[in-house]
Amino acid sequence: MDALAQQLGDAALVKQLGNREAAGSYTLGCSVETLRSAAEAAGFALFDTDLKGVKGKQNLLNALAVAAGFPPEFGVNWDALTDALCDLSWHQANGYVLLLRNASDTLGLSANDREIAQDIFADTVVYWRQHNKAFWVFFA
Repeated sequence: MDALAQQLGDAALVKQLGNREAAGSYTLGCSVETLRSAAEAAGFALFDTDLKGVKGKQNLLNALAVAAGFPPEFGVNWDALTDALCDLSWHQANGYVLLLRNASDTLGLSANDREIAQDIFADTVVYWRQHNKAFWVFFA
């Protein structure tokens, strides 16, 4: 997707976002505004998370909860993150984009926690694909 985003116009990017088979985790290859416009045109919810200076599991989970507007009962643990990302009933949309801006290579996490977070993102992509929606994770 990142190579395509650099070469495609907004209309083509909108179409690409709808391709749930291609959805996954990518480095963002276009501007945030281009992605935001394409997501809006496609009817996708975009969760813009700024991870600058975020360190540790609790801080990452809190940043994601704020960006996606998780319900107040969000448990701030890995299981709750999985449940929230695979529910999103409070954000009815054609698909979803999780934008992780200013993320370090480690996401500010220990190696074990980083692997868990990456697995949750990958599992979320698969979950939504099985429910006929695309879920994208972009690192910018």
